[in-house]
Amino acid sequence: MAPLSSSDETDGGLWLPVKRARAHELVIEVIEDRILSGALQVGDALPPERELASSLEVSRAGVREAVRVLESQGVLRSQPGAGAAAGTFVAALPREALSRFLRLHVALSNFTIEDVTEARIVLERASASSAARGLDGAARARVAEALAAGDAALGDRHAFNEADTRFHLAIADASGSSLSAALTGAIREAVRLPLLHAIERKAEWGDQSELLQKEHHAIFEAITAGDVDRAADATEAHIRRASAVLFAE
Repeated sequence: MAPLSSSDETDGGLWLPVKRARAHELVIEVIEDRILSGALQVGDALPPERELASSLEVSRAGVREAVRVLESQGVLRSQPGAGAAAGTFVAALPREALSRFLRLHVALSNFTIEDVTEARIVLERASASSAARGLDGAARARVAEALAAGDAALGDRHAFNEADTRFHLAIADASGSSLSAALTGAIREAVRLPLLHAIERKAEWGDQSELLQKEHHAIFEAITAGDVDRAADATEAHIRRASAVLFAE
């Protein structure tokens, strides 16, 4: 055997034994790979538990745990009973599951307010522009309802924060992009409490809430007028000013 070179001796400590994955993690990886490759699509049924366990050479308990995890993520849905309607199926990823997943990661990553603000601007400029290009009656009604809720909540900090979130999410929904709406929702939910705490610290809240609501009306007017550029610019100006004022040291 050839002697080890100095390079081999130096790098040898980096090559450590790999950690064995638990059975359910291996099952999850296989299912995810099938979905990403297109072999499994929305509505497709997974093999029965016993068959899947046998094929993957894992325990049935490992399959059950993998299914439970993927169900909690909104990737799979299980239908109890007998017959063709029963079993475990690939689900269309619910927005709620995606939003919850993203919201927790945004919160745990401890992003700065500046980072969150810039991300919001990118997403919400695009949403406002898309909404201004074509706002249908139902979407317009939802944005208008959220705007009216803000008007009614000017004297209530908590209610205004809820209405503010509702207004911005209604515009994201009106954009027609489910992904943009989910990302916007995740970010808004992640900063919901910091925003509320910032609002509660503002002694001059009455003036600030009226100004914020005036800006909301300006955004809505630009969207309903079909003015794409004005809607985007008004949205960015609103987000930047609100962030600067509410989170000022």
